[in-house]
Amino acid sequence: MTQQILALDINGLEKCFDRPAVSGLDLQVKGGEFYALLGPNGAGKTTTLRMVAGLLQPDAGSISVFGIDARLNQVEAKSIVAWVSDEPMIYDKLTPLEYLEFISGLWQIDANEAEARSLELLGWLGLTPHMNERCGGFSKGMRQKVALAGALVHDPKLIILDEPLTGLDAGSARQVKDVLLNRVKEGVTVIMTTHILEVAERMAERIGVIADGRLIAEGTLEELRQQSGQNETNLEEIFLSLVADHQDEAKAA
Repeated sequence: MTQQILALDINGLEKCFDRPAVSGLDLQVKGGEFYALLGPNGAGKTTTLRMVAGLLQPDAGSISVFGIDARLNQVEAKSIVAWVSDEPMIYDKLTPLEYLEFISGLWQIDANEAEARSLELLGWLGLTPHMNERCGGFSKGMRQKVALAGALVHDPKLIILDEPLTGLDAGSARQVKDVLLNRVKEGVTVIMTTHILEVAERMAERIGVIADGRLIAEGTLEELRQQSGQNETNLEEIFLSLVADHQDEAKAA
């Protein structure tokens, strides 16, 4: 039986600022799964994902994206990765369609293919009526959807999202979630951080809990219930229990 290649394979990852942000983190995500990375503020989630996306350099450790060494082959790794932050970075003077054409040009996508992908993404995200309006007048929710479309236009194999639903209304959040779930059905891997635990509970196949820059628990919702001893409860209770146990152990050490 052929072993499935990992979408993401992190080993011994470390990053220190004024204090350690990520401390010897090991994390593996399978190809084609929806993975939620949860943790309290300052746990190291965003720092970890920024290193995977090539936006930060690790102090130590290895990052492999679909078998590509992301530290040695940054351009090759970035070509199959999408990054979407909680603060959309788009160009206010461009329209959504112009922005997607610009991003497609950076990826050297054929013009006809780029147009087809752009129109499809704008349609999925409900942006077609606004595709010729300048982004400077958009709400945060609309800007976030434009940023997501820009991240997906080069057809990445791994999508990394840092709090993508923050500030979105219910309708916009539903559109974003539907696009992500459709991508997973097509075999794309999604890794998402979120403080909205109900979203992680409903959408993620596996969930990792990080604290103090280390993975303290991981598994399906049922497996996390067993690890926390919180049977037949929701993810919020499980999460709080796991983090509290970790803090108690850290104080006792």
